[in-house]
Parts: sequence; structure tokens; C-alpha cells
Amino acid sequence: MDALKIIAQDSMKESASQFNIGDTVRVHVRIQDGNKSRIQTFEGIVIAKKHGGINETFTVRRVSHGVGVERVFPLHSPSVDKVEIVREGKVRRAKLYYLRGRVGKAAKVKSKFN
Repeated sequence: MDALKIIAQDSMKESASQFNIGDTVRVHVRIQDGNKSRIQTFEGIVIAKKHGGINETFTVRRVSHGVGVERVFPLHSPSVDKVEIVREGKVRRAKLYYLRGRVGKAAKVKSKFN
């Protein structure tokens, strides 16, 4: 079992951003187009973080053209180039799934710094 932990430690990113639930983040994802690769950004609110260690994932939600779009990103994946924190949010929940049922201003998260 210790051998698995050692292998997992080697493949974890040291520069993984420290962001929390409710933060608005911009995720830079490496997309492979044939033999070329490019960086695509996905900006939204972090509504969930799951697992831990090498298997840690986070869910980002945004509303695009009136339709809610959610993507789940593995934190330590090589396809996730970097995660920028755009705005810190002030929430009192570990999971913000209630935002799925809200529209407009009701779907906003308060800013940590007013």
C-alpha cells in the first residue's frame, strides 16, 4: 500500500492552486486537436470538491447562453494547465448544488471582500 502512495505522490502537482467552494475560477485546459494542442479556458463557480490526494476533482459551473454548463476537472491531471482564482466567494456550504435550481441574481455567490 505504501508503494501506491509513493507513486501517487510523484504524479501530484506541487503548484496546485488553493481555491475553495464558491470561488470563481478560470481553468486553463489543454485541448488536443489532431497533432496540435491549444489552451481553452473555462470560467465559472466551483460548486464541489470531491475525494482527495491524487483522485481529487472539482466541479465548475457557469451559465452559457441561458443553459447551465458544468465540468468536472481532475485537479492533478496533466490536461489541466492552471487554475486562476478570479474572485473569492463567501459560502457556508461544502456543496453548492442548490445553484442549479436558481436563475439570475439568485444564482450569484456573495464576494468574500465587500
